[in-house]
Amino acid sequence: MDTKTQLRRFREMLALVLETNTFYKQKLIKAGITNPNDIQTISEYQKLPFTTKDELSADQESHPPYGTNLTFPLENYTCLHQTSGTTGSPLRWLDTRESWDWWGKCWRDIYNAAGVTSADRFLIAFSFGPFIGFWSAYHGAQQLGALTLANGGFTSEQRIRAILSNDVTVVICTPTYALRLAEVAEQEGIDLSKDSNVRVTIHAGEPGASLPATKQRIEKRWGARAYDHVGATEVGAWGVMCRPQAGVHLNEDEFICEVLDTKTDIPSDEGELVITNLGRIGMPVIRYRTGDYVKLKSSPCECGSKHRVLDGGVLGRIDNAIIIRGLNVYPATIENIILKFPDVIEFAVRTYKTETLDELEVQIETTNPNPTDTETSVTSAIRDALGLRAVVKVVPHESLPRYELKSKRFTDERPSQQETE
Repeated sequence: MDTKTQLRRFREMLALVLETNTFYKQKLIKAGITNPNDIQTISEYQKLPFTTKDELSADQESHPPYGTNLTFPLENYTCLHQTSGTTGSPLRWLDTRESWDWWGKCWRDIYNAAGVTSADRFLIAFSFGPFIGFWSAYHGAQQLGALTLANGGFTSEQRIRAILSNDVTVVICTPTYALRLAEVAEQEGIDLSKDSNVRVTIHAGEPGASLPATKQRIEKRWGARAYDHVGATEVGAWGVMCRPQAGVHLNEDEFICEVLDTKTDIPSDEGELVITNLGRIGMPVIRYRTGDYVKLKSSPCECGSKHRVLDGGVLGRIDNAIIIRGLNVYPATIENIILKFPDVIEFAVRTYKTETLDELEVQIETTNPNPTDTETSVTSAIRDALGLRAVVKVVPHESLPRYELKSKRFTDERPSQQETE
């Protein structure tokens, strides 16, 4: 979608928002915007104030339970979900029937890009709790007309059996859980790459499916093509990976996307992703600071799409960077280093402080009969890639946690600045 069409849709949304949405009406009037026609150019749009998660959380705390970012009366809303709480208190989010159908449409774009059709059979592996994550994937599959298996209360073993007995061809889950399911299958004597007909896996919730080492591991163990997808409860399903898999496309038919330098907020090829959704009028976000650190590719994608491409998907969360000995290190970077070693089954990373120094400890489970060899190799790989000495320790098999949704492999045990003052 061209900028002119994006701005026209944005003005159509503003016409309702400025009339009835208390949160944005106050915010935009304060910025001098009283009429949708005040925004005619992209430069005028880029002068609008940002929206932050902290701001939305404060609004819901002050006006419980849903805040004032509501464009319609409460009876118009049909779906309630909430954020996972990964980066703070959970946000409650409401959708009207129209905006929920828009969510489904965004997921159909994801399926179309991955070559998924109504002839496929889906297993969407998550608990179907209040987190929106894969509810929207389910709605998109229903719109596509594909058969989708109910499996919310299943164990991992039951999900494996369901995949085999129902001839499932598409599996959707976090990258971490895709590897966990493959591990469980192997324990049951099942080789998913040979014994199942899964041809496509689609992943969200973590950057793993855009990390070469994690992606290769998923594809090898499943015998399927692994696709990344990126979205957020408060924003929508904004990231699409096409069949060439050369990065993640911004869905610029449904979102206005900016990449801004993290220090200056000036447009850049690398920095924080800022998004406005165009199809969620009932509870919109305008110039929302996602906190996702991204890098735009300079060359067009061979798939022919005009939508811009993020090189490596989301590279990390700006607020999740580990600062150790003056270096900014993203957890995804460490994951990509560790999972290049095929004998590493699972890992965990912790940062702690000694009397003189910050330390990075990596615990690994390995199948290597000579575990000290892997220990040494991982230590060297981290040092070579990051210029950082890590303490790498081999731990017993299945001593580290396994995850069904987002993993929590990284912990920072250092005292906060407030605690040291």
